[in-house]
Amino acid sequence: MAANVETMARPQRWDSPFGASMTDDVVEELLHHPMIEKIAAEKFPAHTPLGGILQNDTRIVSYRAGDIVVRENDYGNSAFLILDGHLRVALDELPQHLLGRLSARKRGFVAALGQLWSNSWKLELRDATKYSSQSLRNQRTGDPQIHVFLQDFGAILEKNNTARLGPNSLFGELAALGRVPRTATVFAETDAQVLEIRWQGLRELRRYDPFWRKMIDEAYRDRALYQALAEAPYFRDLPPEVLEELKKRTLFEQYGTFDWHTSYKRLIEQGREGEHGTVIHNQGDYPDGVLMVRAGFARVSVELGHGERTLTYLGAGEFYGMDELYAAWKGISGYDGALRTKLTALGYVDVLRIPLQVLEQYVFPQMEQPPPSFADLAGQQISEGSLQEWAVSRRYINGTQAMVIDLDRCTRCDDCVRACASTHGGNPRFIRHGHVHEPWMVANSCMHCTDPVCMIGCPTGAIHRTIEGGVVVINDDTCVGCGTCAASCPYDNIRLVEIRNLDGSAIVDAAMSPIRKATKCDLCYGNPGGPACVRACPHDALRRIDFHASGNIEEAYK
Repeated sequence: MAANVETMARPQRWDSPFGASMTDDVVEELLHHPMIEKIAAEKFPAHTPLGGILQNDTRIVSYRAGDIVVRENDYGNSAFLILDGHLRVALDELPQHLLGRLSARKRGFVAALGQLWSNSWKLELRDATKYSSQSLRNQRTGDPQIHVFLQDFGAILEKNNTARLGPNSLFGELAALGRVPRTATVFAETDAQVLEIRWQGLRELRRYDPFWRKMIDEAYRDRALYQALAEAPYFRDLPPEVLEELKKRTLFEQYGTFDWHTSYKRLIEQGREGEHGTVIHNQGDYPDGVLMVRAGFARVSVELGHGERTLTYLGAGEFYGMDELYAAWKGISGYDGALRTKLTALGYVDVLRIPLQVLEQYVFPQMEQPPPSFADLAGQQISEGSLQEWAVSRRYINGTQAMVIDLDRCTRCDDCVRACASTHGGNPRFIRHGHVHEPWMVANSCMHCTDPVCMIGCPTGAIHRTIEGGVVVINDDTCVGCGTCAASCPYDNIRLVEIRNLDGSAIVDAAMSPIRKATKCDLCYGNPGGPACVRACPHDALRRIDFHASGNIEEAYK
């Protein structure tokens, strides 16, 4: 007898709209907005109509005067179109405590030592008086419109340089599409209504509408592209007029999945972590230009039998294809312009394509020696690349401060765990286990990633990078326990914990449900001497490693 089955519609992208209040009437009103009216609705395909994008990929957010919309150096996945009211862009760097960030002040030696006697055996104690009743009340409402309020913003307007943004202004699109940090803090000068457009909808608007595509691309050319090219090693010595020509002719491309952490977690659950992302160029292709990585990571590999071998991986500011194209232009024997390696997006990668004709005219004649060739790396022993292959498959290349333990040296004494606990009120912020390759184990501890997807979607910006050092930290005062960061972390290095008052009593909401907060490793950023776990290891078994910068774990232990 056949087993009982239940059928359901296949899940679709718009099963979960961005905003619950986007009714048909609201969408109809938006279609008559001056910036939306310019969109050629007929160019959108039937499966992705303009009205569907507005209804499912946008939401209207209200801000009060003084509310922060975006903060400098934060990550986000939305752009913003001002519908009503006025916002201000801070041209000066604002004090971090005003932005809801933690201060990076280091504890003195006496204060650090005093932690040994002030820690409690009770778990996750907090001073509940520092939390506003509003922050606890919002924790379980599911309200997306939770904002950090800029205290005394009137004085900030007087003392700092700002620029005014009015209705019909679009901002945040470059950071949203390129997965790069916000370049400025924007806050409400008056009560305002803003249309927030998540990156999926913004991508479709750019793809199908010539007006929005031109607006977004020209904004990037005007604000960021010239500087990116001027800082690149192959272009930094070019005269300004040549850089301007490069800027005009450079193309923008994106590959892979923007929310790669979701699909990556699914691959891990299915035991398919060795699979890689979208192919950008196959080995043997004849490219029409050189690629420069703007954000994200890409894997360089060669064919090996019926599979592939990873040679290296590329991050922001690195180039692909320069060696083959230069050698072919130079007439070096054995080169005809075909790529000798394969390039694949690892999750998501944003690239700039500089056309070959521009390189032949302006760049190649100025190069005194050929660039290094990735294909030459294929001459290394396969065993030498096994560690790198593992790091790529597990996406550890994203980590700038991965906790790596040499299991040949580690005696499992747990001094590292105890040191972490003593630095954080008796509560360790990592778990001493993880995935292992030969003697190396990457422990379950925040890696302070190059691409910190955990920051995207945090409603209050509680999880953020410190200005000093770029450490990813969580402001306990503004965390509302929504769990977005924990769900987004590809490595399961963020936990939600039930908090207690200083007397050990549970902190609950009106429904008597426990209040939770997000916790993780903060690199002991407030303590002198750096991470306590590293300093406490008696056998020198523990290191904090930048996989992309170091390239070789063994070197970090010398």
